[in-house]
Amino acid sequence: MSEKETSLPGDENTAENQAGTETPAEPSLEEQLRQAHEERLRALAELENAKRRLEREKEDFRKFAIEAVLADLLPVLDNLDLALTHGRDIEACSGLVTGVDMTVKMFLETLARHGLEQVGKTGDDFDPAWAEAVGIAEHNAEGPDRVVQILQKGYRLKGRIIRPAKVMIAKGS
Repeated sequence: MSEKETSLPGDENTAENQAGTETPAEPSLEEQLRQAHEERLRALAELENAKRRLEREKEDFRKFAIEAVLADLLPVLDNLDLALTHGRDIEACSGLVTGVDMTVKMFLETLARHGLEQVGKTGDDFDPAWAEAVGIAEHNAEGPDRVVQILQKGYRLKGRIIRPAKVMIAKGS
């Protein structure tokens, strides 16, 4: 072998070998344009979804911003109801009871204008979505699993329970 014919191992980068190997083809301009268009559409859709989500969150915030304040007022309402219950038994308190009763009615009307409503009443079927059963009572007049006594009133604000009612239910047969 002469010097010109000698080839070194690994020195196979000849013109023939380079022409035979394929390099990954770059995407055409049309393909790049299509991909960019799809990415733009995805970004626009994500932006629109984010706008809708923020609008929903803003509406929920507006709707339920007073929830904590109303929840804090419920014990006051409970105490006024308790005062009425006990005051009705005392003849000397009749004028005071009338005034407190009018105040409670006005208070409830104000709370109702802001979306607060009482949930459940005696005789309703027990529903754990709005009530918490704290006891079972023998009661013949009501059917099984019916509310026979409300121990603490429950309230919901625009459809969302902010305090479940505490109730006694009739024993199932």
